[in-house]
Amino acid sequence: MNEERNNQPQAAEPSLSEILQVRRDKLKALQDAGRNPFEQTRFARSAYSADIKEDFEAYDGKTLQAAGRIMSKRGMGKAIFCDIQDDRGQIQLYVRKDAVTEQEFADFRKYDIGDIIGVSGYAFKTKTGEISIHVQQVTLLSKSLRPLPEKFHGMTNMELRYRQRYVDLIMNPESKRNFQIRSRFVAYLRRYLDNLGFMEVETPVLSPIAGGATARPFITHHNTLDIDMYMRIATELHLKRLIVGGIERVYEVGRIFRNEGMDTKHNPEFTTCELYQAYTNLDGMMDILEGILSGAAKEILGTYQLQWLGHDVDLTPSWRRVTMADAVKDVTGADFMANIGDADAAVALAKSVGVDMENVAHTWGNALYETFDQKVESTLIQPTFITMYPVEVSPLAKRSPEQPALTERYEMFICGCEMGNAFSELNDPIDQYQRFKAQAEKRAHGDEEANMMDEDFVMALEYGMPPTGGLGFGIDRCAMLLCGASSIRDVILFPTMKPLDTPKSEKKPEEVGIIGGAKGTVEIEIKDEPIDFSNVQIEPLFQNQVDFDTFSKSDFRAVKVKECEAVKKSKKLLKFVLDDGTGVDRVILSGIHEYYEPEELVGKTCIAITNLPPRAMMGIDSCGMLISAVHHENGEEKLHLLMVDPHIPAGAKLY
Repeated sequence: MNEERNNQPQAAEPSLSEILQVRRDKLKALQDAGRNPFEQTRFARSAYSADIKEDFEAYDGKTLQAAGRIMSKRGMGKAIFCDIQDDRGQIQLYVRKDAVTEQEFADFRKYDIGDIIGVSGYAFKTKTGEISIHVQQVTLLSKSLRPLPEKFHGMTNMELRYRQRYVDLIMNPESKRNFQIRSRFVAYLRRYLDNLGFMEVETPVLSPIAGGATARPFITHHNTLDIDMYMRIATELHLKRLIVGGIERVYEVGRIFRNEGMDTKHNPEFTTCELYQAYTNLDGMMDILEGILSGAAKEILGTYQLQWLGHDVDLTPSWRRVTMADAVKDVTGADFMANIGDADAAVALAKSVGVDMENVAHTWGNALYETFDQKVESTLIQPTFITMYPVEVSPLAKRSPEQPALTERYEMFICGCEMGNAFSELNDPIDQYQRFKAQAEKRAHGDEEANMMDEDFVMALEYGMPPTGGLGFGIDRCAMLLCGASSIRDVILFPTMKPLDTPKSEKKPEEVGIIGGAKGTVEIEIKDEPIDFSNVQIEPLFQNQVDFDTFSKSDFRAVKVKECEAVKKSKKLLKFVLDDGTGVDRVILSGIHEYYEPEELVGKTCIAITNLPPRAMMGIDSCGMLISAVHHENGEEKLHLLMVDPHIPAGAKLY
């Protein structure tokens, strides 16, 4: 009997193309019958799902109009249940054959999950107590021509979720929640600053000079003026011009563009808030940032306690404030203030605690900063203001009167992430000119991130700028914190993504495949082109044999890439945070940035040797080695990171 059953032909599941065609056929039938849903222009909705559920007594038995997307359907007899989703949640519909017209019921039976409908009826509770709408009239408002991801598995592919945010928002309530929190945070921020008497302004996005930050700009060309222009990397210099002009409290929430790497904490375009206040200093800027973040958490989340990046974080006001030198001394024992100004002693001290000073100018300030950057920053879990930065890394901040080698600058850190940057602003035009000049020299020697000379800004300072405190912070990072998100892409509606190889219009049907099938789809190119190995050179095979016992001591494991980001100040290194199956994240550094961008590798399954001793690189312990394949082609080295079947679980051992 079992064999007979097993030999019975199985009904083949319809392909995606068949499903798409069926839906288009349904649309055509409606259009041919004069009931084209796309001709609907409005629907007079009187209630949302959440309104009905939260205030049922006000709606019980009363006629109402609701609208939303069909998310499920059950029953195909004389009564059909379905769930519709609107902007505020879901609610069940009850559609009886005898309660609507014959045509409406016949049409409704053919509606698909994903279709958008409007209904008229009354609220009631089913026998099981579920608040529902008893439908008396139903109208198809829009026909869905593509299937939604399957209900129980949802849309789990993160890359697909970022590329198709519109589907992600339909299927994943947590995504919509993230963007609701972000919107509420920006609204709170504006209200907070407005109440302090700040004026919101807008400054140019395009400028002939990219200034206000150390970053590589995007370049475009203005045809009419026939000049190259830069998309702004900061709003700072224009806002400080307004302080000179007498607007004493000013801020801007605006888009910033930096032509740099992408990872879980960086996107080429992002949103910042910069604010400047005359007649205050660094301390005033600390109070403002602490007030914004702690107040927003309390208002939006109802608590100062939250979780982020695997840590419990307490945003209760009165955050820790400590100088950079003291923070370094606390963590490493190195006392840089004992030899202030002595470059040789400082560099030796940094190296003595394991700091990599390669490709860094050997100055006292750089030695202090590198020690903080490599050894201390990652230890700052609770909100901490780090103050008194070296002049070398703070070209726009005012020098400390007590310690001219330091500046009145702070950065605020949570969970090892920089959350805000503030200065007692430099208002000495002569000093500013000299710092611009030093930055311009760095730029002339190939540093594309160094500041440009801005003589107009120097001229503005020559008219006189009062003592001023300035603060800048990323809206995206703040949203990540409040949402508990581990990637910046989770709080940017449409993050920058590497384009799929070829525009769809240029592909032949046989060159197009599907990611996800009917469970959430995106078209990609199936690369089936011939591969030319004629100019490939590989290393000769080893002649010396290794015994099996020695080989078996190397522990090769499958690992999943949870996070990947470029290592600061390194052109080659990528930092991987890996799931190796143990439940504890493993960090491995790999010098493959020339061949891959971090965003490409998140979610991939790779192979690593996990029992190598930790190796310090750029102040980070690399615990293992990722396996790559290397060859030469026409004299040029080529590298491919070994990536394997994603069905292989993290921690699976290779034999």
